[in-house]
Amino acid sequence: MSAFVGIDVSKATLDVAVLGDAMSRRFGNAPSGFRRLVDWLRTLSPQVVVLEATGGYEVAALEALHAAGVPVARVNPRQARDFAKATGQLAKTDRLDAQGLARMAAAVPLTPYWPPAAWQKRLAEWQQRRHQLVGMLGSERQRLERLTDPALRRLAEQHLKRLRAEIRTLEEGIARQLDEQPSLAPLRTLKGVGPVLQATLACALPELGRLNGKAIAKLVGVAPLARDSGQWRGQRVVWGGRAQVRQTLYMAALTAMRHEPRLRDFYRALRERGKAGKVAIVAVMRKMLVILNARMRDAMAGAPAMA
Repeated sequence: MSAFVGIDVSKATLDVAVLGDAMSRRFGNAPSGFRRLVDWLRTLSPQVVVLEATGGYEVAALEALHAAGVPVARVNPRQARDFAKATGQLAKTDRLDAQGLARMAAAVPLTPYWPPAAWQKRLAEWQQRRHQLVGMLGSERQRLERLTDPALRRLAEQHLKRLRAEIRTLEEGIARQLDEQPSLAPLRTLKGVGPVLQATLACALPELGRLNGKAIAKLVGVAPLARDSGQWRGQRVVWGGRAQVRQTLYMAALTAMRHEPRLRDFYRALRERGKAGKVAIVAVMRKMLVILNARMRDAMAGAPAMA
């Protein structure tokens, strides 16, 4: 009989619980601990092992489990905590959190973890660095507006110039890395999908092309969620999902609505039907994502990249 396993991750340790077993076990969050964990899990034949995202401390364990052939999934910490509260688990310890994840593994269909390739990891570092510098650039612009001393303004302007130059260097490097990956070619077939969105999808959404359209939209957080009760019908909303992907997709959708005829006509039709501007933009985001997902799926299957 297969088991459902939850693992609470900290910087140094992995607390492991099996559904139906009151005992928990602890392994080191290091290669030696991963080997002992895998050996033990093989005696259980787990149906799924669930870890929550913990600021990157979970990545090495995820990759070790996946490489060993253990079915593993990563969940959002908010989702895990909400599930624990819904089951009456209000206290919070490493052992209790692991038990809650084991219950969640049995009760909730979860997306299997898909590890990034080496080129995706490198690209993600470049993308993250660019994101950091863009944030610094915005903050420095705001500070410049409040400076009155000419000498300080010159120093701030020089800093802005250096930041812009470094961002350009990073963007050129990201573009080169994207061009080196023929598997990303389907993403370039839709107007509005520039290097920033390509890199974001490649790094933060490795499931693209591996799920159906509804599942990928829900994973990102652009699927409309019902808010109905009895006779009352509430407005559909989007919520949760992967914020980084959603934010980048929003900016790409604004460009696509101007330059991609299929999406421009879709947006205009929604507005003519009385849909609010933001609602229509989110619908365009969802349609873009579904199209790109289908084209990636077809390319992986060796079929013509059409959607």
